[in-house]
Amino acid sequence: MNPPTRPPSAAPRGSCTLVGAGPGDPELLTLKALKAIQSATVLLVDDLVSEAIVAHAAPTARIVYVGKRGGCKSTPQAFIEKLLLQAVQAGETVVRLKGGDPFIFGRGGEEVEHLRAAGIEVQVVNGITAGLAGLSSLGAPLTHREHAHGVVFITGHAQPGAQGTDWRQLSATARDARLTLVIYMGVAGAAHIQQGLLTGLAATTPAAIVQHASLPRQRHAVTTLDQLCATLQREQLGSPSVIVVGDVVRGVRAAGAAGPRAQTA
Repeated sequence: MNPPTRPPSAAPRGSCTLVGAGPGDPELLTLKALKAIQSATVLLVDDLVSEAIVAHAAPTARIVYVGKRGGCKSTPQAFIEKLLLQAVQAGETVVRLKGGDPFIFGRGGEEVEHLRAAGIEVQVVNGITAGLAGLSSLGAPLTHREHAHGVVFITGHAQPGAQGTDWRQLSATARDARLTLVIYMGVAGAAHIQQGLLTGLAATTPAAIVQHASLPRQRHAVTTLDQLCATLQREQLGSPSVIVVGDVVRGVRAAGAAGPRAQTA
């Protein structure tokens, strides 16, 4: 009787972790994020992740830049997902390094779904999102018992072919429920956003624009909703910026200027 044959060795299977790099300041990384970056053999890095954060990778790690910026040439999402899958199947310890948080406008959900469909489980390490870091750096909160009972994180950039946000409806909801609006990728569509929000919110509603949140080159302006577009143009604030609309922004004025980064309209 012949001895039982052993099954062929299984192909090496690596791992994948989606890591939030935070808004840019390397000191805002979580310890868990730092450990994941240091242990990676391959890192797929978004455009908004600072070099100071990438520097924490091992010297032997392979760094692949897969930038995605509005208005700029971007790496197709399908190609990024293909790279992730190939690297894991090759046995690599893969970190997908994203600015902010992977699950807040980072397409992390799409990448998790793609990998899980291939039978690969994914770990997620959260990061501080720019909408929180931006206003916090100016000394103001996103929620406040007297001024804001909740916060809405929303994109100002509609997917091609999609209708996009109904800013009229959102303005009424924000007014009635006393919500802070944190708008990502809203600079290009600021005129449309401002017009829609003014249908439900007062013209004097405070607004803040924060560019390059948490980085040394951070700039900001504090204004009112009716002056949002004029302020963006006058102060020459562009992407990447977050726009915060709501009464909590009054706290920025009370806190005063936050050093040389600050600009107040």
